[in-house]
Amino acid sequence: MTSIFMILMLLLNILWFFIIAHVVMSWLINFQVLNMRQPIVAQIWYGINRLLEPIYGPIRRVLPNMGGLDLAPLAVLIGVAIARIILTNNAALFY
Repeated sequence: MTSIFMILMLLLNILWFFIIAHVVMSWLINFQVLNMRQPIVAQIWYGINRLLEPIYGPIRRVLPNMGGLDLAPLAVLIGVAIARIILTNNAALFY
């Protein structure tokens, strides 16, 4: 059961990393530090969007429209942090 706990924590950490990378990359693209015409940047952006859009989509439907501000990544980060806290506090159930 310890391995299940560790795998869940690993998946949450990976999701956390991808969300942070997506947010930072979106800022760099919007401030024109990264150019979407470069193939590697476009591929990474497309891949991260394909990975995270199924998570962001339902949250975007629930959250109110904030104009140009997307709060879905923040909501997912809070959800991941809550899941990590719950798993850590209930780690004794996995042992």
